[in-house]
Amino acid sequence: MKDLISPSIHDVTRAILADYDHGRPIDKLDIFNQPDSKVIYELIGELTRIAYPGFVKDKAYRIYDVKNNLSTVIEDIAFRLNKQIAIALRYGKAEDEVELAKTRAQSQEITLEFLRRIPKVREYLATDVAAVFDGDPAAESADEIIFAYPGLYAITIFRYAHILYELQVPVIPRIMTELAHSKTGIDINPGATIGKYFMIDHGTGIVIGETTEIGDHVKVYQGVTLGALSTSGGRRLWAKKRHPTIEDDVTIYSGASILGGNTVIGKGSVIGGNVFLTSSVAPGTKVSVKNQELRFNNEGNEVEEVKKDSDAAWFYVI
Repeated sequence: MKDLISPSIHDVTRAILADYDHGRPIDKLDIFNQPDSKVIYELIGELTRIAYPGFVKDKAYRIYDVKNNLSTVIEDIAFRLNKQIAIALRYGKAEDEVELAKTRAQSQEITLEFLRRIPKVREYLATDVAAVFDGDPAAESADEIIFAYPGLYAITIFRYAHILYELQVPVIPRIMTELAHSKTGIDINPGATIGKYFMIDHGTGIVIGETTEIGDHVKVYQGVTLGALSTSGGRRLWAKKRHPTIEDDVTIYSGASILGGNTVIGKGSVIGGNVFLTSSVAPGTKVSVKNQELRFNNEGNEVEEVKKDSDAAWFYVI
């Protein structure tokens, strides 16, 4: 058989390498001066251990005092997170000594502030666990929720990433929440604001946009979108309120879409399955889709309409 590759491989290689010389964002070659996703994923594992110390075990757990072990983990987080933040802060900037010194100092300040806020994160996570246990009759214990529930995993990563977002760290918060997205199917932008006692049930397909504001005691089911009404404005919409506000004690059932920065779902409202909302609703409102028209064909008999209450709410919980 004639060898076709060997005579042509050098020309093909040169053509591909020459394609990196156009100066486009996809042409960057400096892989050592940008945040390392692998390190960030490892940091997420360590941060999960800090959040739930009795549920995540070190691969080489040969100690008696768990708190001593956690002290080492915290120091490792500080060391590696500081380096990643410094890289993120100077990414794309000129490499002069003044700028390097500035980003080194800034990254240390951010790292310390991040660590100082961890007890607050754990305070919120404790309420999230309680919300799921109170709201899901299938949950046998709080332990089961921490071990196995994808919604809590996504919320945990979000709450850490949100701190870094608030501290204006580029790139890293989004890398963190996209790991949760890839593992759970739950897409929470790190810029969203979420209060205490937040419950995600099932979770797959949930999307929560950057400027979403969610109050306390909110329950969200699978397939819910809290999104922007339109992205046709492109970059002109940056830093503007594009996503809805969900007040306290709201339940949003599966498949609902609530869109727009001016959309406010009032306190205590219930949004039924598959509802599409682009306008605000008053506190205590129940929004639903009317029952579909059902028709049955039993044992080959003529298809008959099944009369239902036309005003019945189409709510359901799986």
